[in-house]
Amino acid sequence: MGSFTDAVAVVTGGGSGIGQTTAVEFADRGASVVVADVDVEGGAETVEQIRDDGGDAEFVETDVTDVDATAAMVDVAVDTYGRLDYAFNNAGIGGPSAAVSDHDPDEWQQVVDVNLVGVFNCMKHEIDQMKAQDSGGVVVNNSSILGHVGFTNSSGYVASKHGLLGLTKTAALENGETGVRVNAVCPGFIETPLLEEAGLTTDPDAREKIEKLHPMNRLGTPQEVADAVCWLCDDEASFVTGEALGVDGGYLAR
Repeated sequence: MGSFTDAVAVVTGGGSGIGQTTAVEFADRGASVVVADVDVEGGAETVEQIRDDGGDAEFVETDVTDVDATAAMVDVAVDTYGRLDYAFNNAGIGGPSAAVSDHDPDEWQQVVDVNLVGVFNCMKHEIDQMKAQDSGGVVVNNSSILGHVGFTNSSGYVASKHGLLGLTKTAALENGETGVRVNAVCPGFIETPLLEEAGLTTDPDAREKIEKLHPMNRLGTPQEVADAVCWLCDDEASFVTGEALGVDGGYLAR
């Protein structure tokens, strides 16, 4: 396990699920962590967990659709810890289930605003800060298997996650010589509150159907995604940029 001692990480959507687990993992590896979320209670719980384990963390309430809020998020990291080494842009929503022709335009736009525009807002300030540092940094964006393939009744989510991979690759090309690496993870269906809220883990029939989409015939865990994010940030991945790393139990191999 690579050590992140003296490093500083920002995690959006850090109040639950994959974000919370990744924030804790960064801290366990020695990083100071800025936990960002619109969920104040969840974000505070993550910070408390990190501090109880002996780590260092701060919470900042952040709506990623507000570009000024994402600038303030980066400022908190720099003002508190002096730098920003790693950023995991994880905040996202699923949106309603509806066919393209039936989808409410405002609800569709909200999904794109959070999942795609929100990541752009974060990256803009994260990359600027990392470029200003002698040691650069690493950005990891949370896309999805649905950034590669379609999925019925999920057009807003699918479109946003496809767009996120294009954004990741473009930023990687732009920063090939700046010392800033930019990658994405593409989780399969992961055991998170987002799936629970959609009824995909609480309904036995729905769960079985989703599990069978993965050749490993199970859902993934937040820890498995967190480990992949931390590997992409580690020096072991120093020649990896512009990558969309599947953490999907073989879903995309079909």
